[in-house]
Amino acid sequence: MIDVFGTLGPSCRDEQVLSSMFAEGMTGIRINLSHVMLKDCLVDLNKVKRAAAKSGIVPKILIDMQGPELRIGKLDAPLSLNDGDELVLEPTVPDKTDTHPGAKAVTLDKRILEALEVTDEILLDDGKIAAMITEISADRCIAKARITRGGILNSKKSIAIVGKSVDMPALTDKDIENIELACKSGIYGVMQPFVRSADDLKILRSVLDDNGGKDIKIYAKIENTKGVDNLESFFEVADEIIIARGDLGNAVPLWTLPGFQKDIAARCSKAHKPFMVVTQMLSSMEHSKVPTRAEVSDIYNAVLDGAASVMVTGETAVGEYPTDVIRYMRKTVEAAEAGSKQ
Repeated sequence: MIDVFGTLGPSCRDEQVLSSMFAEGMTGIRINLSHVMLKDCLVDLNKVKRAAAKSGIVPKILIDMQGPELRIGKLDAPLSLNDGDELVLEPTVPDKTDTHPGAKAVTLDKRILEALEVTDEILLDDGKIAAMITEISADRCIAKARITRGGILNSKKSIAIVGKSVDMPALTDKDIENIELACKSGIYGVMQPFVRSADDLKILRSVLDDNGGKDIKIYAKIENTKGVDNLESFFEVADEIIIARGDLGNAVPLWTLPGFQKDIAARCSKAHKPFMVVTQMLSSMEHSKVPTRAEVSDIYNAVLDGAASVMVTGETAVGEYPTDVIRYMRKTVEAAEAGSKQ
């Protein structure tokens, strides 16, 4: 049976809504720990388990770590960025005072600032917003960028430098704290973002094993070209590969993304390694009760390519119709499975 994962969020936090999602065929749920700690989700964890039990399901609960993903810092309020606006990039300093009154500014890990060069293109919030670096201070502590594709920017959103990678630790201190609690909380699997080498996964496996989590599964997210290049080396350590099309679509030209997805799927299938497909599978259903034909085709083709799991993110976390999302996904998966047997 192909797993269907939703993502926990405000739209599906109600136990009755969760129950209806499991009744429609959801087998597991993702908890995104990029913005919250697992200790703050324990009440929700119990809701998920009770809701699943009503359908006779033991839910596969996955935690999605922050890992080495690059993100901006916390904002006092969402930033409205228009084409041509100047954006100031500063190092993250706790309790800093505003050094650029009136300016639109974000904070970053200093290692990101040190990697920037004038004319670099940066992508914010999974590429929804784009900007060009126009100026960097002599001490590399301040950079300025011109917005080339505007939008509303919220706290803790991703940032990527097109064509560049920034070395960050595989696990943050917060990740390790979350893993320690996960080993005591009935978590089924850990999603490791931006896997670059098998060493990233071995570090995660070691921390899990040291904390009594030997049975917790490792899901390796492929989100950069290093991950694509080193894919086969992950198979021995990872229990499942995730084709995470959001950030992978920032790392490669977008029109080549389907080819990368097909390539990863084929390599996993050849090695009999389970894989998941995720990102914008039913994106239109955040605000629509019915998906597009293209979205349904996307899910169908992922199943035909051999996917062991499919997942939605914002569609159930913040979308208006989380139960309908799961129903369309499960029915499409079942249709694809039936079609593949004809």
